[in-house]
Amino acid sequence: MAELQSYREPLRVTLTRTVGIAAVVGAIVALSTHGLRHWPALTLLLLWPSFGGHWIDLWYLNWLRPRLPATRSIQRAAHVATWFVGGILLGFAVRLTANALLPRARLDWLTWATAGAAFVAIELTAHAALYLRGLPSFYAARG
Repeated sequence: MAELQSYREPLRVTLTRTVGIAAVVGAIVALSTHGLRHWPALTLLLLWPSFGGHWIDLWYLNWLRPRLPATRSIQRAAHVATWFVGGILLGFAVRLTANALLPRARLDWLTWATAGAAFVAIELTAHAALYLRGLPSFYAARG
């Protein structure tokens, strides 16, 4: 296995990508469910999985992965487990934030298991896009 490099990215690039994702998805959700007046609050809620999720992945890449055996199967299982636990934490944060910003929002469906599984699905999809662009990802030995 190649030597693992720590991942670094300028904060400006991270913020541009993650805020952009949250704003676009927030607009889509607002238009399809609540109306455009909830777009700012929904964007703030979606910053948890987009911006918070970035830091969960960085924690795995730069802290946990170097401490794991070089076995690819162990690293992949740990990556998925990190996403699942991180998704649970982010789901909890989304619910708390939603209760504060959108008290009438119904998030009963957002259980810990749903949040964890949804975050794993989001990350696998994002890493598939990275892989298709030839960038390091979960699917390539480089990421």
